[in-house]
Amino acid sequence: MIFKQYYLGCLSHASYLIGDQSTGRAVVVDPQRDISDYLTDADSAGLKIERVIETHFHADFLSGHLELAAATGATISYGAAAIGRTEFAIEPLDNGQVLELGEVRLEIRATPGHTPESISVVVFESAADKTGHAVLTGDTLFIGDVGRPDLLSSEGSSADALARQLYHSLHAQLLTLADDTLVYPAHGAGSACGKNLSTDTVSTIGEQRRSNYALAPMSEDAFVDVVTHGQAAAPMYFAFAAKRNRESRSTLDESEKPAALSLDDSLDAQQRGSVVIDTRDANEYAAGHLRGSINVGLGGRFAEYTGEVVRAGTSIVLITESGHEAEARIRLARIGFDSIDGALVNPLPSLAARPDVTERASRLTAQQLRSLTSEPSPPKIVDVRGPGEVEAGMIPGATHLQLSQLVDRIDELDPKAPTIVYCAGGYRSSIAASTLRHHGFTDVSDLLGGYGAWTALDAAGTTD
Repeated sequence: MIFKQYYLGCLSHASYLIGDQSTGRAVVVDPQRDISDYLTDADSAGLKIERVIETHFHADFLSGHLELAAATGATISYGAAAIGRTEFAIEPLDNGQVLELGEVRLEIRATPGHTPESISVVVFESAADKTGHAVLTGDTLFIGDVGRPDLLSSEGSSADALARQLYHSLHAQLLTLADDTLVYPAHGAGSACGKNLSTDTVSTIGEQRRSNYALAPMSEDAFVDVVTHGQAAAPMYFAFAAKRNRESRSTLDESEKPAALSLDDSLDAQQRGSVVIDTRDANEYAAGHLRGSINVGLGGRFAEYTGEVVRAGTSIVLITESGHEAEARIRLARIGFDSIDGALVNPLPSLAARPDVTERASRLTAQQLRSLTSEPSPPKIVDVRGPGEVEAGMIPGATHLQLSQLVDRIDELDPKAPTIVYCAGGYRSSIAASTLRHHGFTDVSDLLGGYGAWTALDAAGTTD
């Protein structure tokens, strides 16, 4: 058996290539949109990818099922509950159905709850095996968590009803597997598809039975309560990506590079409504950037956070360090953001030559913020961390407005009031502060080092 996990850290996304060496037949499960690694690895192993299995309609990334089908002729399969919900042809998979690749066989288990069409795939290494070697659980069971049931509440499926389905899927379909069955989920820590995901990318049924809070002995009602509360707000792009994953859309050409734009071209695009995304480090951005641009550093969860502050379908101009233009384009394409006008050529000298269209950004130390909070008219402080993070504490007087809600709730803030934004360490706060300036806020700073720097100041006993 060929079994390979592909883990995309910037989206906390896991996908899988499974093949039978004796027959050369293979499937890919939950692929990312840029598919070259699957094709290369399958070719090297003498495998032909004949099927793409999607465990559900993903919301946090644009899946590569259409790309793989176009490249290999592979059949696209979802659980049977997906029938009639796609614009492209699928071969549905029923609960209990077995797919024979040769010695390797795959057993489909319907595991609704995260979504109605969710399935899990039990992998058997040989025909003689009575118990599965592994189970691919999609977003039904994570390492340390389970899939959140509230993402489809806007489409007519209530969180309560899906949570009850999830309870039965876990107990009747997954926890009946042997304790030594390996668990391979579709996501890890950092994903917004759950609230307590582990950094581990593989576990076992037995370990999850012992350590996963959602699998502890409890009633169905108690389970519903625990998995429907405390979830972070879904990023703005989730509904868009979930819809696009059901559509017959254009496929990604990984070799295509963003068009080269002059500064005048970029300014013209910005004037027409395009958003300029500056992917440099927050400190480099603060030292000088195009006025009105939004800073989302390429070194972090670039695509996800862009999708939290830029509405899907918006045209984008990229500013990157030289040589990273194609990477930025691919990473945005992974969430379906394909409207890229181009990338600014030679950004540093171009910006340096035009001080009339550039500005600096204010970043404050914890000590400076402490001083400002003691003034008669202190600034507005906004905490953009997630709900789990703020449970550990907040800066006194701060308003919690997590990053994924910032644009939709921006009217709750005064654009003329001095505003200071903070997160855990300074990455998201630069995104948030630049987003507020993009939307017309006139006096915005962010906190260097984030809440960590603030608590370090407290620990040092500094009070002035």
